[in-house]
Amino acid sequence: MSLKKTNAARFLDTLKLPYEMTSYEVDEEDLSATHAAEALGVDASCVFKTLVARDDAKHIVVACIPAAAEIDLKALARVAKVKRCELVAVKELLGLTGYIRGGCSPLAMKKAYPTFIDSSIKDHVKVYVSAGLRGIQLCLAPDVLIQASKALCEPLVKV
Repeated sequence: MSLKKTNAARFLDTLKLPYEMTSYEVDEEDLSATHAAEALGVDASCVFKTLVARDDAKHIVVACIPAAAEIDLKALARVAKVKRCELVAVKELLGLTGYIRGGCSPLAMKKAYPTFIDSSIKDHVKVYVSAGLRGIQLCLAPDVLIQASKALCEPLVKV
């Protein structure tokens, strides 16, 4: 069965970066990344979830961390070079990113936000991230995700 291309997959196609799409049975009662890992039959350490936060200046930043990990908002603020960060409310997710909870991809959001990926991603040959729909994951090399994230977050030039 071939999966319908998502915006995140099409974005990788435009960059000519390799990936695979895979699917799993969604449990509406458990939208966690650890459930996705279990359903895919892979170790949770190679599945990365996407979290969206707002810094003290109200700018959006994105974090990609292992499925079973909890985000360290102070660490996110440090790498984003801001005073503090807090997660956005679930109800804001769709409007900010174009994605819903349980299907938020770090790629091809409505706007290009700075994206920070946990360095443990380098411990893996292949990782999984949401393809932008619940139940569909992108399987790709860590360097592909890093390269695509950088392509999304090129700084805007101030004149």
